[in-house]
Amino acid sequence: MRKFWIALWRVVTFPFRAIWWLVSRPVRLYKKTYTFLTDEPEDRPITDAFADTVKKPAALLDHLEALRKHLFRMLIALALGILLCATYTTQIIDFLAKPIGGIHALKAIDVTESVGVFMRVALLGGFAVALPYLAFEVWLFAAPGLHARPRRLGLLGIPLAGIFFVGGMAFAYLLLLPTALPFLLSFMGIQTIPRPSSYINFVTGLLFWIGVSFEFPLIIYVLTLMGIVKPPFLVHNWRIAVIVIAILAAAITPTVDPVNMTLVMAPMILLYFLSIGMSHLALIGRKRTVTEAS
Repeated sequence: MRKFWIALWRVVTFPFRAIWWLVSRPVRLYKKTYTFLTDEPEDRPITDAFADTVKKPAALLDHLEALRKHLFRMLIALALGILLCATYTTQIIDFLAKPIGGIHALKAIDVTESVGVFMRVALLGGFAVALPYLAFEVWLFAAPGLHARPRRLGLLGIPLAGIFFVGGMAFAYLLLLPTALPFLLSFMGIQTIPRPSSYINFVTGLLFWIGVSFEFPLIIYVLTLMGIVKPPFLVHNWRIAVIVIAILAAAITPTVDPVNMTLVMAPMILLYFLSIGMSHLALIGRKRTVTEAS
């Protein structure tokens, strides 16, 4: 009989409890978010944390489980972005082919060539669309190990990840392609009829890697906040960095002429020195946080 009255009470009070849950939900979310953004973790060197992990490998399982959840959500976001871009992939391909006259200037040879091109463009578009959320998941995974101030700054920097990536792709599309394509299509006076697979692979590869290179300042900023990279290291090794950038530019550059390689190298070198400035700002913020905590 007692179970009957308890069940009846739950049924009668369910609407009131549901209303209370809905009303109090924003307050609970606000408190949880505020605590997460203001909580100060224990400041420990990475070497000590690594040594403790070696002594107690079981402590690593929680981090691996958290990483698995973040990766799973990132895959879902990427899949949704690909599905969204798949609706407009034909228009995107036409936009990418505008420098050579549009999508009708492409001539397919293989039966499955157009399908492969469609999937490649949808994948790149989906990645660009989902990038802010992917950056948010990376921030969620790294945030517990950061101090409160760097944690908030990292959250504010998430939109910049998408802006920098799209900015890199715009730079490649508006500056690199118009200078590279005339040289490639008229080299040695041989008439070139672009195939969808070769042309789209070439364009999307260029857009992707230039977009990724524009993320470098943000990556350095986050690594400095975590104490992995320091500005003196970047300043001391700038010559090596220029050599590495030259090698990467040679690999990314669509042509072998020095003009296009310079067009790729110049912004990458500029981004490297911008990264040094971002690293200095992150180090100042990290020191200020440590001082306030102590």
